[in-house]
Amino acid sequence: MGNIVVVGSINMDFVCYIRKLPQPGETVQSYKTETKSGGKGANQAVAAALSGGNVTLIGAVGNDFYSRDILFGIKKYQVNTDRVLWKDSDIGTAFVVVDESGQNNVFLSEGANGCLTVEDLQGLTELFDSSSVLLVQNEIPWACTRYALETAKQRGVQTYFNPAPASEIEEVVFPLIDVMILNESEAEFITSIRIEDDLSNVRQAASQIIALGVKEVIITLGEKGSLYMNHQEEALFTSAYPVQVVDTTAAGDTFIGSFIVARQQGMTVKDALQRASAASAIAVSRAGAQESIPNVEEIANFLERCST
Repeated sequence: MGNIVVVGSINMDFVCYIRKLPQPGETVQSYKTETKSGGKGANQAVAAALSGGNVTLIGAVGNDFYSRDILFGIKKYQVNTDRVLWKDSDIGTAFVVVDESGQNNVFLSEGANGCLTVEDLQGLTELFDSSSVLLVQNEIPWACTRYALETAKQRGVQTYFNPAPASEIEEVVFPLIDVMILNESEAEFITSIRIEDDLSNVRQAASQIIALGVKEVIITLGEKGSLYMNHQEEALFTSAYPVQVVDTTAAGDTFIGSFIVARQQGMTVKDALQRASAASAIAVSRAGAQESIPNVEEIANFLERCST
């Protein structure tokens, strides 16, 4: 199985647990506050590694006292961090607010993530072979994300893109993306199609993204499941597994990492989606980001219990 190269963010998460998300101007009391390792790049790298992938993370950390501990934490999941750079900056931070239903709001400060440059990625091709995969998101400078996608396509490497947080994407970039995995709000941002609970609108949004040049699209719908569509506009809906939701942080990241590894291992799209849905269900039933991500044995046991 080839290398999964993740070019993305590494953050320190400051997580506040509250009874309900506040209204504008409202002050609410947090009943618990924790610091945890996060960042979409790091989370997705950990999820892929725990699912059995061979993962290399490229990103940046700072010169503060958080960075060394976070890098050590990522390494313990068997993620190769040799290409993580040290920058003269504070580490990226995320301020996460989680309510009693498990829903969250996230506020980002890019820190060292914003210091990553195209020059830092010049050795990217050394990590690619014919069976490699590239995975990128939107929490590092756009020039770096675009360069990584262009470089991967030049080498014939399969590309995955999670456009989160949502931001403008140049039209010429869409054909560089083999698989785009995004949630409802990100799909609405790209297509201007209001999805809500209307599955026909989800299909319409996926079709519009395909028309932009993306080969495969997966729109995750939280507790409603996910919709997959390929460039032939063949669609597949996968239900979510019902669980008690504790914290939705990193649920999407878990889904993405698990799906990529399943496909690399030769699973069908249908089986890979079921495995990714199971991994994400386990993650939302636990608190935290990387701490909530299940390993391959936990995913297999969950699927076995659900099939009996």
